[in-house]
Amino acid sequence: MTGTLYGVGLGPGDPELVTVKAARLISAAQVIAYHSARHGRSIARGVAEPYLREGQIEEQLVYPLTVETTDHPGGYAGAMADFYTESAARLASHLDAGRDVVVLAEGDPMFYGSYMHMHKRLCDRYPTVVVPGVTSVSAASAVLRRPLVEGEEVLTILPGTLPAESLTSHLATTDSAAVLKLGRTFPKVRAAFEAAGKLDRALYVERATWDTGRVLSLSEVDPATVPYFSLAVLPSPINSTPPTPHMESPRPNRGQSALSFHDTPAGTCQEGESSGLWITSGEGNGRAAGETATNGDTGMQAAQGEAAAAGQSGTAAPFERGEPAGQGGAATTVEQDGTITHVGHGESAAERSGTAARTWQSGAATAEPRGTTAPIGEREAPTPTGQTKTGAEQSEAAPHKAGQGNEASQPAASPAPHHPRGEVVVVGLGPAGRPWLTPEAQEALGTADDLVGYTTYLNRVPHNPRQRRHLSDNQVEAERAAFALDLAKRGRRVAVVSSGDPGVFAMATAVLEVADDPLWREVPVRVLPGVTAAHAVAAKAGAPLGHDYCTISLSDRLKPWEVIVRRLTAAAQADFAIAIYNPASKARRWQLGQARDLLLEHRSPDTPVVIGRDVGGPEESLRITRLADLDPATVDMRCLLLVGSSRTRTIRRPDGTLAVFTPRTYGGS
Repeated sequence: MTGTLYGVGLGPGDPELVTVKAARLISAAQVIAYHSARHGRSIARGVAEPYLREGQIEEQLVYPLTVETTDHPGGYAGAMADFYTESAARLASHLDAGRDVVVLAEGDPMFYGSYMHMHKRLCDRYPTVVVPGVTSVSAASAVLRRPLVEGEEVLTILPGTLPAESLTSHLATTDSAAVLKLGRTFPKVRAAFEAAGKLDRALYVERATWDTGRVLSLSEVDPATVPYFSLAVLPSPINSTPPTPHMESPRPNRGQSALSFHDTPAGTCQEGESSGLWITSGEGNGRAAGETATNGDTGMQAAQGEAAAAGQSGTAAPFERGEPAGQGGAATTVEQDGTITHVGHGESAAERSGTAARTWQSGAATAEPRGTTAPIGEREAPTPTGQTKTGAEQSEAAPHKAGQGNEASQPAASPAPHHPRGEVVVVGLGPAGRPWLTPEAQEALGTADDLVGYTTYLNRVPHNPRQRRHLSDNQVEAERAAFALDLAKRGRRVAVVSSGDPGVFAMATAVLEVADDPLWREVPVRVLPGVTAAHAVAAKAGAPLGHDYCTISLSDRLKPWEVIVRRLTAAAQADFAIAIYNPASKARRWQLGQARDLLLEHRSPDTPVVIGRDVGGPEESLRITRLADLDPATVDMRCLLLVGSSRTRTIRRPDGTLAVFTPRTYGGS
């Protein structure tokens, strides 16, 4: 069964306007996907932050361009088409693995949203649910406290990217209108309102419902201050009332922004010589935030309320990289490597907001490409990356062609979620495919940064372009373990895959043994159980392990054959049912014949033997025979044998099939 794709509308930006259904789905989802520009911040993630939980897989879908030009053969349209196709494939890998995916969408998913491009590519292949959200148009009307349309009036919604003559024509013939996608299109849009004779009625709404929002008469707006997330509104002409000019913040004195949900002071962002300011409006109106944040910002400097905004006027040129910034004795230093440290002197902004000073790393967590596969030994271990993951501080502006939009100002976006240090999780896949995988193991595989394992087993795990896969043969367990531990020591989340149960003749022992070396002793290691082959075969046959039993491997690669003989003899004399792992291989053909002869010295020739091969897989087979009739030539490495005790019985069921079970009573009990 595949997962379900959810397109979830978040509303215009106020986290309290997220619907109950949207909040529930966001919290329950295994995978959260969101779009962002290349600077890595996501407004959508910031809005959804209160509803996220630990352990969720995050898929950041980074636009290849927004206002930039491209050398793609297909131009802007071709570059974006390739991006949407690649993004859909990434989400499909999760859906194929049975994981539900929530795509976060600002406003409404079907209203000028990027989710639509995922929907069109995936809705005919997977179950799909769309959860509506409050649009920016509805939010603007609420902020204006003015009806958009009444009675039989006509409302026209227009993208600011239309040609000037088309905008003018539509505006001239409609009663009410909302024009979206402003920014660099603003001068053209303003001129269209004027040419249509409706500039005097037009209003401007910036970041509706955000603490840093503004409402102005359209004629009074400085084009240099207009962000992409703004719109021009022509309200209902019926019973119209004068607009409320210069209402800088529709939600004054809340003391909240998206950052405040992280207990984090707001801050300014830096990239090269440009800086921006993100403000919490605890002191009242957040004037500067809408005028300074830029699309290229990747650093952050802490600030707070009106005090932090003092002296800022459209740009943040005073904040050069590496210089301290802040108000009230608080200083923030941005290092050359992108590390940002906030240090308080006296009463800092962080102290006033009750937030501890902190340091975090901006930018990508690794320079390695995503979705790569390489055998162990053919690629270097990753570079140490700190404690954040790629691009979790996002800003999701819908992409638009060069010259048609302005990303010069963005609302507060989500800071990077803190990830614990690296770890190794040894995961049992069970004997075959996904139906045998436990939810716990599935979650660990989904959240891992790297997958390490024997090629055959790793190929059972659905590909995720976000992850790196490190393949090896089946003869280098210690080296495989050391490689995984080294990745984890450098901050990666590593899943070592093992067939069946990792603690039964599998990788858990190798990892723990190598992890005992002082070099790796501090690396956390967890082992997640899986369905072992003995139990899978037993269930297919009935209940042959219903009483005391033991497990023995016939492989003499890691222990002498003499030890195997002693243990097999002891098990036979003690009348255990016996699960025999690794009964034969291409190189080991004689051992099973000797084991059968040894068992016949202590067991009846009629003792039931179950031979299970590839249980759960496409070549599954199950045979029940007598111990005396066991033919080693019919057994290979993909088989597991269950040899019954003296009490084990074979019965024929009404449908004609055979079942094997060992009674739980013994003798006269």
